[in-house]
Amino acid sequence: MSLTRLVQFSLCLTLVVIMLGAYTRLADAGLGCPDWPGCYGQLLVPQTEAEISKANTLFPERAVEQDKAWLEMIHRYFAGSLGIVILIMAISATKSERADATIPILLCLLVIGQAALGMWTVTLKLMPVIVMLHLLGGFTLLVLQAIFYCQLKSKNSLYFSPSTKSVRLFSLVTFCVVLAQVLLGGWTSSNYAALMCTALPICEGDWTSYLSWKAAFSFWQSGFDNYEFGVLDYPARMTIHVTHRIGAIITACVVLIYSVLLLKQDSHHSQRLGVWIGLALVCQILLGVSNVVFQLPIYVAVAHNLGAAVMLSLICVSQFYLWQGKPRWCHQAKGVRYE
Repeated sequence: MSLTRLVQFSLCLTLVVIMLGAYTRLADAGLGCPDWPGCYGQLLVPQTEAEISKANTLFPERAVEQDKAWLEMIHRYFAGSLGIVILIMAISATKSERADATIPILLCLLVIGQAALGMWTVTLKLMPVIVMLHLLGGFTLLVLQAIFYCQLKSKNSLYFSPSTKSVRLFSLVTFCVVLAQVLLGGWTSSNYAALMCTALPICEGDWTSYLSWKAAFSFWQSGFDNYEFGVLDYPARMTIHVTHRIGAIITACVVLIYSVLLLKQDSHHSQRLGVWIGLALVCQILLGVSNVVFQLPIYVAVAHNLGAAVMLSLICVSQFYLWQGKPRWCHQAKGVRYE
């Protein structure tokens, strides 16, 4: 398998891992296996009556729930497989003359960090800041692989259109805004605050009187034995949710402007990415509204999580093309132009 094909496969596998991680979290199966990396002290979920009895004896605080345990272990199996694929990618990149191995090596280090965060997610009983960082790590894996894929593809491309400084700077603004919204989404989910407001566009009732900023964004919530189903009170969770809603409005406006700016560029790459980013924005808005109207259906929530990862990746890919530097000229026959 060529390196390009390997990266394509790894990108698809990363999307699956992100989807499984979101589904596991939203199905309240994050502690389906109370230990790590196995499940109740073994590689497979306990099946027989003897295995279940032994598991319940070893972990009396959490009786075996096979459906949740399998969700957790399937996520771990896929995540472990992704780690192996990324390692093979890094080895292949170091041996390839046309590939820069910097990103694959960073990916290997990130996989190690993700494994540690996965362990702490279990051992620290779903501490929100750890869950949020684990989510961000998964998104970062996808982004770095997308950029590495663009690097490989750009080796076959001769030149890129120059872009204005203002568009480049606005791309950085867009990235920061979307990243902040991703973190807010992760913080909302990890604190079980997704259903705190059931009306549009912000929240129902006199929500401004309940705002509690200090409690909502106290990231190191120590002193609890278990964070499953959340430990914050209603005002704090509502504040988190309201902040995510307001952030969504700001993000939508910024991303829309960025999409239009890309469409106005001469580069085919920029125009195509502008279309994809615009479509991703529309999908995210529809999924976000559906989460509120239909009370957080798990498949819609998973799609919303996956959509955020895709949008962040598309924005970073667009930056890759915008920040290529001086265009490279093609000295061919007539009709020379920028791609």
